[in-house]
Amino acid sequence: METSLTIAEVAQRTGLTAHTLRYYERIGLIAAVYRAPGGQRRYASADMDWLAFLLRLRETGMPIQGMQAFAGLRSQGDASVGERREMLEAHLAEVQARVEALQQSMQALSTKIAHYRAIEAKVKTKRPSLSGTAPERKTSDDEHTSKPDQPRQPALRARPGQAAGNRR
Repeated sequence: METSLTIAEVAQRTGLTAHTLRYYERIGLIAAVYRAPGGQRRYASADMDWLAFLLRLRETGMPIQGMQAFAGLRSQGDASVGERREMLEAHLAEVQARVEALQQSMQALSTKIAHYRAIEAKVKTKRPSLSGTAPERKTSDDEHTSKPDQPRQPALRARPGQAAGNRR
């Protein structure tokens, strides 16, 4: 016989709260969980596998409504395999776009860090001013630190996964 887990054990293993697990069941993300004679929920390994996948969807930014749609298609069985695949392909494309945007941001941060390190190295090698005051000049942030052949990134962006003109 398969071992089943209590809601507390599932909460501990998944990082979800018991309240969230009940909520997921109530809104249809999780099929009705088997109940022991006393009414306590008992989660099977198949339930745990499905929860692990839901957590992946959540971690990659899929909204609850998207997860509900996917769960609804899943409940239809093999007849909805094509729709589920298409849904996951679209979600994967959104995740890849967010990853690319994050990589560009990481590159911008790395460039700025290298710029500051270069300034720090120059400051350490210079002698202090004899007058005690430094001449007025631009700060190091006034200089544009990206490469001239690369377009400058906009200061404000849409939320991850959204095009600038597609805000809610």
